[in-house]
Amino acid sequence: MYTAPVSAVRVVETPRADDSSVAGQSLAPPVLSIVICTLDEHEAIRGVLSELGEHLQGISHEIIVVDDSADERTGDAVNAYALGDPCIRLLRRYNASGLSSAAIAGWDVARGSILAIMDGDGQHDPSLMKALLQQLTGSDADVAVASRYLDDSRSGLGGMRHRLSRAGTWLTDATLGVPMADPLSGCFAMTREWYAQVRGGLSGLGFKILIDVIASGHRRPKTAQIPTLLRARAGGASKLDTRVVVDLITLLIEKRTRGRVTAKAMMHGISVFTALAAQCLSLGLLLKFSVPSWMAVLLAVGLGLATRWWIGYLMTSRSQRPRTAGAFVRRWLAFFAHRWSDVPLNAGTAIILCAWHCPWLLAAVAGMLLSEIRYSVTGKAGARA
Repeated sequence: MYTAPVSAVRVVETPRADDSSVAGQSLAPPVLSIVICTLDEHEAIRGVLSELGEHLQGISHEIIVVDDSADERTGDAVNAYALGDPCIRLLRRYNASGLSSAAIAGWDVARGSILAIMDGDGQHDPSLMKALLQQLTGSDADVAVASRYLDDSRSGLGGMRHRLSRAGTWLTDATLGVPMADPLSGCFAMTREWYAQVRGGLSGLGFKILIDVIASGHRRPKTAQIPTLLRARAGGASKLDTRVVVDLITLLIEKRTRGRVTAKAMMHGISVFTALAAQCLSLGLLLKFSVPSWMAVLLAVGLGLATRWWIGYLMTSRSQRPRTAGAFVRRWLAFFAHRWSDVPLNAGTAIILCAWHCPWLLAAVAGMLLSEIRYSVTGKAGARA
């Protein structure tokens, strides 16, 4: 079994059924490499792999399942099925989340001349893979997309998820000017040449990898589209949450500005601004009710820290959030143990400035900025060490 570290993620790749193929040298590269990113989809993955095998008979291919599940059930299901199919490989990631980063991890180890992706929950029709392959081999297209809304305004989604999908499609087109019916599609294929061109610019952020792929090159790709509707999910659950929406918006801004404004910087800014707003509003309210200034500042700093933790929690992918009350409390306590010095630094600065008759709003802002500068400096020093 091969193990390799990838940033903060531990990746474990299963050996292939044929020992000679582990070395990857004695077998000719496949034509098609399909990456399937899974998250707690043990109920559906066997059916997806079985359907893919039926539709790809006669086509040289490999299937790479990149699993971020909290437990081993999905990985065990893939390994069990792979015993009878040497074309299937499992890449198991730990302490990782996000479809985009998982897709990149899969494509980086893929050997095919055509690289594809689809969901592992059964919503994407496996027959689409053959159709996408034909689109790329029969034209000069760089990317072929299975698009909802191409011939039909329906998506296969219901209610609010459909409306959010349409809003995201409109926002993407308005921001990037992408000439595509469905730039949020999770089922597409591309040439290895196009992937090599965009690889260095990929953000690996969130769940909308197609936006990353089409907006990270020196030019817009030549695209082909085929119509599709999503099927009923056979297992797993929707990944839609607050973090997915934030990721999409910040990714669009990063791509629109060509990386001059990064998603990471925007998320940090949102966190700081929200905590500052909570601290200033609570301080003003407490002072209005004649609470002693030192006590008001301490309470306001505490509320600002609590707000910052909560924003961080909402911006954490659902799979990485605490799953039990005990884990929730431990995460909370760990945050305050890490940020304890905000109380003497942030609150102390504000109290001193208020004692010097500085306007309370300016004092609160100064205290917050000083604590942020301190953490920024110590963070960079820690990274260099």
